Amino acid sequence: MSARKTTATDLLAFAPAPTQCLTLPAEAVRVRKNGIEFRSKDSFQPWTEMTLSLQRTGENKKIHCTGVIVACDGNRHQGYTVSMLFTNLSRQSQARLLGYA
Repeated sequence: MSARKTTATDLLAFAPAPTQCLTLPAEAVRVRKNGIEFRSKDSFQPWTEMTLSLQRTGENKKIHCTGVIVACDGNRHQGYTVSMLFTNLSRQSQARLLGYA
């Protein structure tokens, strides 16, 4: 392995994708051990970082989650099933999320 000098254009090729933000009702998600699964009319690229807010009907508090999309299956006619793996979830949010299950 050898070292070489990088230029600014080399670094631009590795720029991270912007974080997407999504708000879903808690009833629209399936809670899994390390993440959630939900239906969407939009497709998401794998490894897209997302910030997600979940709120139960009739409650004022939201759960804020950060994670990455690990799978997005389906098509534009029938919709997509999206699987998101949590990357940073507080114990309090995790406990509230398990209460939704």
